[in-house]
Amino acid sequence: MSPRSARLARLSRSVTFSACHRLHSKSLSDEENLKLFGKCNNPNGHGHNYKGGKLISILAHGIDPVSGMVMNLTDLKEYMQEAIMEPLDHKNLDKDVPYFSEVVSTTENVAVFIWDNLQKLLPQGILYKVQVQETEQNVVVYKGEETIVK
Repeated sequence: MSPRSARLARLSRSVTFSACHRLHSKSLSDEENLKLFGKCNNPNGHGHNYKGGKLISILAHGIDPVSGMVMNLTDLKEYMQEAIMEPLDHKNLDKDVPYFSEVVSTTENVAVFIWDNLQKLLPQGILYKVQVQETEQNVVVYKGEETIVK
């Protein structure tokens, strides 16, 4: 490999945010929601520290030969502040975030929301995956896929 060839690297940064939500689908009856979501369907909601909700954004890109970086971490921190912390931290996802007024606020959908927000801010093609850890046991990884062919 010549000295001018770019090497691919993956850069990650994590943030922790706290939010509450209620798992409830408008497409289901109250009884069906309770059966499907159990205690997470509590009418008053429940909360998570998404580190025991950790969010990790991973970027994949060539290492810049001049700066030696995939991306300046200060810039990435600002993008994550705007895309994740401002809309989600210390919020009721279902009541404070318009996206979740029609979308069930599962961790899977939180990951999609974060992916979409980061995609708007980051250079095209650099976002590799978003990982959202809702609890110590539950983690969702989203890589921008839209459908699964069965």
